[in-house]
Amino acid sequence: MFADRAKIVIKSGKGGNGHVSFRREKYVPNGGPDGGDGGNGGDIIFQVDEGMNTLSDYRYKHKFSAGNGEEGGKRNCHGKNGEDLILKVPEGTVIKDADSQKVIADMSGENRKMVILKGGRGGLGNQHFATPTMQAPKYAKPGQDSIELEVLLELKVIADVGLVGFPNVGKSTLLSRVTKAQPKIANYHFTTLQPNLGVVDLEGGRGFVIADIPGLIEGASQGVGLGHEFLRHIERTKVMIHMVDAASVEGRNPMEDIRAINKELEVYNPLLLKKPQVIAANKIDAIFGDENDTISRLKEEFEPEGMKVFPISAVSGKGLKELIYHVSRLLEEMDDEPIVYEPEFDPSMYVLKDEPYTVEKDEEGAFVVEGPKIEKMLGYTNIDSEKGFLFFQKFLKEQGILDELEKLGITDGDTVRMYGHAFDYYK
Repeated sequence: MFADRAKIVIKSGKGGNGHVSFRREKYVPNGGPDGGDGGNGGDIIFQVDEGMNTLSDYRYKHKFSAGNGEEGGKRNCHGKNGEDLILKVPEGTVIKDADSQKVIADMSGENRKMVILKGGRGGLGNQHFATPTMQAPKYAKPGQDSIELEVLLELKVIADVGLVGFPNVGKSTLLSRVTKAQPKIANYHFTTLQPNLGVVDLEGGRGFVIADIPGLIEGASQGVGLGHEFLRHIERTKVMIHMVDAASVEGRNPMEDIRAINKELEVYNPLLLKKPQVIAANKIDAIFGDENDTISRLKEEFEPEGMKVFPISAVSGKGLKELIYHVSRLLEEMDDEPIVYEPEFDPSMYVLKDEPYTVEKDEEGAFVVEGPKIEKMLGYTNIDSEKGFLFFQKFLKEQGILDELEKLGITDGDTVRMYGHAFDYYK
């Protein structure tokens, strides 16, 4: 089965923790802090691989992780960075957040290699936190957390022209005649289970890519049959060719078929109906003369709407030249830029802001809390006022410091020291 959709979990690398250490050398009894920084976590990178045309690599494996950064070391030694993970995908793959269905990146056009998840930054060693009032900091910054995200990969075929129609109207035969594509062709419904692409070569380098889009039936926009699996491929096309059976070999009504398919396109994405449309009335080799009542009615009903009708025979090749050159002229009037979806979701919003702190019990039984953010907060908070003190208490709770104190066994009436301030603890 053609794999054009996959749901996977990606995880960037965690940043390594900063290190706490102090110089210990002969003749230097009270050396300063020399803890090194942690290494950065690895990134998750998506890259277009020209040799891929499906997402089958992601059918059985669903979790992918980059490497974690190493912790910093003594003597200012920097931790090793985590290894990046490069995930290769076919051109045209759209990466979406699985929950919101919003686009993170579209691997099309100039987007050949993109960082989707940044690895966590390595934490700073304690050498960075020395101040005139705290010359021997016993804390370092922890490495930034990794980001884990479930993403949806959708392959949307990149073709200039989409060939649509109900099963068994001759789309695969047409594609094989006007391009070098060799789709499987048989006389039964739903022969085509994957989009077939071919290049139409015209003189002067005016060729274009055409895709046979399968699976369109009534109810496709609601997921009936293979509808949702293939409707997405039409989104990138610039021109659509409706192919119908003008001879009504199977008793179908071509006018109703075109209306039905356009209804499905409108329900799926109303913008699809703004694309130029052309009608290929196929199987004229099975009717007497080049035109019948069906072709006349098609012209009468749809040409006033701007949909030109071309009677053709995909088997004999009759009328194909006129159809192909008309489509080529339509494409010349349009923008050459490929259709690329704009990002709607930024995974970096999940990055957590963290600041280092330590909570320890000293020899006198008091609990000592230290950290740069705590020092700054005390610097601009008036804790002598009731409002300021309540604000500072809320800050300690949000930072998780009160939880840490309780883990160390603090009880009502115990003393908490912070940069020259002493508080009695009451829950």
